[in-house]
Amino acid sequence: MTILAMSLKIKTSPKKILTWVAWSILAILFAVYLIRVATWEHWYYNDKEGSERAVIIEELEPQEDLEEDKPDEQAVVEYTVPADHPRYLTISKLRINKARVISVGINQQGQLGTPRNIFDVGWYDSSAKPGQNGTMLIDGHNGGPHVHGVFKELPKLAAGDIIVVERGDGLVFKYSVVENKTVALDEADKYMSTAMKSPVAGKQSLTLITCTGDWSTERDTYLSRQFTRAVLVEE
Repeated sequence: MTILAMSLKIKTSPKKILTWVAWSILAILFAVYLIRVATWEHWYYNDKEGSERAVIIEELEPQEDLEEDKPDEQAVVEYTVPADHPRYLTISKLRINKARVISVGINQQGQLGTPRNIFDVGWYDSSAKPGQNGTMLIDGHNGGPHVHGVFKELPKLAAGDIIVVERGDGLVFKYSVVENKTVALDEADKYMSTAMKSPVAGKQSLTLITCTGDWSTERDTYLSRQFTRAVLVEE
């Protein structure tokens, strides 16, 4: 603004006048641009009001503050959750026996939370509960800085393998694997819309997620995500 004020005082210089005109035009164009952006933002957020925000899963990766000590039997037995929440997850094929299910949400960046302990799994608390219509979403760590995590071998599951979820009230729900898919990191968030739906229309389902693939030092994360989708076994 100081430069513009100085240029206005020099009335005898055509060059200065042209400079002032050029700056004025740029200022007008910039003002128009800001108005258009503000108008578009107002329209966009009004249009999206009430719609569900996508869950970003890029941060499913080892962190420096992770706990790598496996919970002892006493800690597992004493672990409790509300009656209708998932309490334990068991996958016999992967030697996972009653992994504690911790309720998680999303952080300020919109990224899916994970448990502090690499032997626990995280239930996304805005997804379905056991026995409820919809898809229950559970994530877990591939590993910590020094130890393999609960879902290290998740890619080994195949169609027909059984995943067991025990609820807080003791009711047990069995899910049969339908699909086990490795998705490149850059496509993982996009795939979430599929992961949050049942692979068999009309059936209650469960989706497990973890990191997999090669580690990228540059991106500080694994380069793939594993999605295991299963449906409730009717008994």
